[in-house]
Amino acid sequence: MEAAVFILSLVDCCALIFLSVYFIITLSDLECDYINARACCSKLNKWVIPELVGQGLSTVLMLVSVHWFIFLLNLPVAAWNIYRYIKVPMGNMGVFDPTEIHNRGQLKTHMKEAMIKLGFHLLCFFIYLYSMILALIND
Repeated sequence: MEAAVFILSLVDCCALIFLSVYFIITLSDLECDYINARACCSKLNKWVIPELVGQGLSTVLMLVSVHWFIFLLNLPVAAWNIYRYIKVPMGNMGVFDPTEIHNRGQLKTHMKEAMIKLGFHLLCFFIYLYSMILALIND
């Protein structure tokens, strides 16, 4: 059972790593003017909910399987994703809004956030991989 939890978390983490890289590539395309702000924000907003669900799934899996350290490691990122989604101002297209992405350094902030999430998901990937191998050996 424990190995299955970590295998599922590992697959989920791989998807979240892919999403983080996709966010970084799309935001850097916007920064270099390869795509316009509307197209960039439209592409990124499609993936905000799947990212939220993926992070939430990983957090809930660790809570249900009583892995407290990993649960507490995932909780702030899941809470941040929920907070960011809930606090979208009325009238905005989504978390990424084309009219505001170039204002007040939001592009740099979004890029920094995507880089931090990539680092976090890479750390989690290796923690899940180690835990999965340990669970398979102990079974």
